[in-house]
Amino acid sequence: MSDWLVGLAIAVGCLIASWGLLAILARRLPPGVLRDLAAFIPDCVTTIRRLRKDPRIPRRAKIAILIAGLWVASPIDLIPEFLPVIGPLDDIVIVALALRYAGRQVPRDILLAAWPGETKLLERLLGPAHAPETDPPPFTSTPP
Repeated sequence: MSDWLVGLAIAVGCLIASWGLLAILARRLPPGVLRDLAAFIPDCVTTIRRLRKDPRIPRRAKIAILIAGLWVASPIDLIPEFLPVIGPLDDIVIVALALRYAGRQVPRDILLAAWPGETKLLERLLGPAHAPETDPPPFTSTPP
């Protein structure tokens, strides 16, 4: 039994050490797309925490945000985290879908205020801002 506990402690220690190494390496990345992607999940977690507490957020959007937060925190994944590059892909997709859904329910300025990272990344994720609906100009015909 003690061998099993020692093995588990070593595995947990290796996991925590690898997370620390990844965090250090992510901070050393040059500015650009790779650095933005490395900071995506931590920025999403911060945004989820901030939006969850905001009273202006509709209940449906809070539920979607909560599900995304639980998905990221869950040890059960579609793609195991220890696989390099593609490991966090399912987390990124689920969080991106939840933020897009919330982006349709929540005013864009609230989402941008809650996002701690580069706003260009969130704006790209949310898509173009929708202009308020206006009536088209009336059709006028001009005589030939």
